[in-house]
Amino acid sequence: MMINMFKISMVILLPFLLFACHQSQPRESLNQEPANLKEELIEANKGTVKTEDQHIEDFINRRGWKMQTSGTGLRYMITTRGNGKKAVNGDIAVLEYKTRLITGEVIYSSDTDGLKEFEVGHGGVEAGLEEAVCMMQIGDKGYFILPSYIAWGLSGDGQLIPPRSTLIYELKLIDLK
Repeated sequence: MMINMFKISMVILLPFLLFACHQSQPRESLNQEPANLKEELIEANKGTVKTEDQHIEDFINRRGWKMQTSGTGLRYMITTRGNGKKAVNGDIAVLEYKTRLITGEVIYSSDTDGLKEFEVGHGGVEAGLEEAVCMMQIGDKGYFILPSYIAWGLSGDGQLIPPRSTLIYELKLIDLK
């Protein structure tokens, strides 16, 4: 009786097991990447960065701004020099700010959202914003343009910043705690 139950179970289960095993085995065609896929993706990314860079340069030229560019691609222009302490890792930066999209639309502002505070060197904000603050000392004001790859990148912030957005920050470093 026990052997018959085993045979019946195998007859019922075997097709499912074979099907499941067959499905879990990778198909060679799915595992094989075209030889040039990586290069194509790199070229597409370079094209996207180049297009964004041109939009940023056009924006700067329309405003007549004289900006410098950091090694990461952050554009910056300090308009007022303060005389306070320079920001270093571990400081809590306190900022007045306006955040704009490259279209000029203000999306966040300390006027409506309150001052921005964050610990320098510990993330939690855009990499480009952290880099900008590290260039400043208390009392400095300036404009900073963050390409999307040092802002919110491919995802946006899930609220007002769309994916792949260039951000323009108008900043004043109020304090370092």
